[in-house]
Amino acid sequence: MNAPAPELLIHYMGRRPYLPVWQAMRDFTDVRTPDTPDEFWVVEHPPVFTLGQAARREHLLAPGEIPVVQIDRGGQVTYHGPGQVVIYTLLDLRRRRLGVRALVEALEQGVIALLEEYDIAAHARRDAPGVYVGKRKIAALGLRVRRGCSYHGLAFNVDMDLAPYQRINPCGYEGLEVTRLVDLGVPLAWHEAAPALAGKLAETLGYTPALTDTE
Repeated sequence: MNAPAPELLIHYMGRRPYLPVWQAMRDFTDVRTPDTPDEFWVVEHPPVFTLGQAARREHLLAPGEIPVVQIDRGGQVTYHGPGQVVIYTLLDLRRRRLGVRALVEALEQGVIALLEEYDIAAHARRDAPGVYVGKRKIAALGLRVRRGCSYHGLAFNVDMDLAPYQRINPCGYEGLEVTRLVDLGVPLAWHEAAPALAGKLAETLGYTPALTDTE
């Protein structure tokens, strides 16, 4: 008999400022115990650029009025804004016996599987984590592991203004083009894309069924 799938709580948080959510992720990770259920936090942020721990500031070309936040995830510079589904993966990797590379690959495969449902061929790149349609990036990844647990996560472009990406070298790659779901012929609203993606990621990671709530 197979062991039951581990419990996952999915919190749909709506639009929230970046800094309080980042602090809440760190607080959650610091106080969780071996019995704390794993969680996804599904959120949309107002415009913000974030710089990973080793990010080089020369990749931040012209931020203008958009705030810039130096944070503790891996990776370089990225953009978050309205119309993008961000899923923070607060998972006990030790309990799941899941390595960071395996987590990255599972998240990428979840996005790829979702896009396949709309007949969109997507792929991952070993040298540059994320999900791509052709040469254009549609989902970015950045993680932090502390006390054997992960936080930060994945950002998926649904129907957002892509102009701010012109102000950075996305993920540290000069000239990297980005795309969004609406430009691929899939006009999903945020509230439709968010549960679809969260469910696919939960399935790919072996969390079924997922428990959900809305804050």
